[in-house]
Amino acid sequence: MIESVEQWSLPTDTKKIIQDRFVSLKNKVVLEVFMKNGQNDQFNALTIFFTKELEKLSDKIEVRVNKIGDEQSNKYKVVRSPTILINPEEFKIRYTGTPLGEEGRSFIETIIMVSQHDSSLSKVSKELLKKLRELRRVQVFVTLTCPYCPLQVLTAFKAAIENPKYVSSECIEISENVDLAKKYDVVSIPQTVINEQKISRGLEPEDQLITEIVTLKPLRELTEELSINKENIVVDLIIVGGGPAGLTAGIYAARSGLKTVVLEKDVVGGQVTLTPIVENWPGFQRIPGKQLMDMITIQAQTYVAILEGEEVKEIKIGKSIEALTYRNHFIGKALILATGVTPKKLDVPGEDVFFGRGVSYCATCDGYLFKNKLAVVVGGGNTAMTDALYLKNLGVNVTVLHNRGELTADKIFQDSLRRENIPVRSDTEIEEIMGKNNVTEVKIKNIKSREIKNIKTDSVFVAIGGKSNNYLASEIGLVLDDFEYVKVDRYGRTNIPRIYAAGDVTGGVRQIVTAVGSGAAAATSAFEDLVHPPWISKKNKQNNS
Repeated sequence: MIESVEQWSLPTDTKKIIQDRFVSLKNKVVLEVFMKNGQNDQFNALTIFFTKELEKLSDKIEVRVNKIGDEQSNKYKVVRSPTILINPEEFKIRYTGTPLGEEGRSFIETIIMVSQHDSSLSKVSKELLKKLRELRRVQVFVTLTCPYCPLQVLTAFKAAIENPKYVSSECIEISENVDLAKKYDVVSIPQTVINEQKISRGLEPEDQLITEIVTLKPLRELTEELSINKENIVVDLIIVGGGPAGLTAGIYAARSGLKTVVLEKDVVGGQVTLTPIVENWPGFQRIPGKQLMDMITIQAQTYVAILEGEEVKEIKIGKSIEALTYRNHFIGKALILATGVTPKKLDVPGEDVFFGRGVSYCATCDGYLFKNKLAVVVGGGNTAMTDALYLKNLGVNVTVLHNRGELTADKIFQDSLRRENIPVRSDTEIEEIMGKNNVTEVKIKNIKSREIKNIKTDSVFVAIGGKSNNYLASEIGLVLDDFEYVKVDRYGRTNIPRIYAAGDVTGGVRQIVTAVGSGAAAATSAFEDLVHPPWISKKNKQNNS
């Protein structure tokens, strides 16, 4: 089953990117690969192919292939195929399943961290882990299509590198380990289990996950006590948000000569990374949203520092502009808010109760969990249609619920929906989401006839638009419009000098191309204002008069 892998090869550009990353390898890294014929054979072949390709890219990497049942597998208690251990004599880091797709990111980064013997955790997180004197077994459940999962996995692995005596961490790919997913009732990913306790669902900031690893419960207060050791980082421009607007702003600002940092609380790329296919980006007939954002991110990284997992908790405005995260204290001359939007909620009974247990706002993340099951997609726009088509392609039995008489999505999406024979219930809204441990049905109402009925479903995917992430904007006194978007002029300036905004947080036509344009405009304005401050000129004129 695995002989044909010799004929495979990674794309040349992918090899070049990985090879460039591997320049930073310092010490030898041993990848112990375990497999068993007849168990996930296709994934076994892919795992051996991928690890052997990496071995060719650096003399610091050695791959050892083992069979489950031999002495090595018994020594490390490996029973699942495929499994990869990374430097198991030093660290307890395990991939149970193939580290491809999105998890290729975490795999490459983990190899580098292990080689450097550096967890790259913040001072706060390191201080927390020093206090740990009990064994912790961390399991992060993922799918290969989830863009949020690699960050959660990386944090878990960083903990195992920082405190190898007490922490063991494992990434579990659920399609290859269905029985484990069922055992731990995984219905939303990433899902994190610590010492057999289901601690969290979804991506968490580094400080929060590390705190949970140490305490076995959320204890943010401890992190905040230690955060007095924050590092001061001085730049010219702080950009909050790493979506299309923020990344483009970073490129333009850096090219103008401004020392710039981009802070992203979750995954760089924003909502676009969750879009299976983008069909309206100039120059590409069709391109996966994740691939498009990866291209933009790679370009931006050549100009500007991009920090993931840096959630800005507070902005202070004085002689300098300050942005405070749990890890660091950023000091700049100007700031651009590109915080985007978050999915709107239905605000119906059961929605919060069953979030992560059948209610989802990310089909790309959680869709695979409902293969051969029932799902309803709520919404009538392009995002809802994209989600419905994506779920159908995965093998989900999907129905669209829309509260209007006609869909609002582009004709091309509606045509695709009809071709795939996906049923649509128009003039219908959800009254309640119901179930026991997980979603089992929803109560729906026909808006015209007022008829109410219950329909069976295993999941509810909500795609009814977004609301502005305006918390930081409101806190510092930026003016919002009637729809609670940040008000800006055509150049991205807000009502407060040296504070700018760009992208979906400003409302308007919420498209990738408009976000990119507004990011460029805001960065250009920031550069021009810092070179020739209009507020100083205005003050001088007033004094002279």
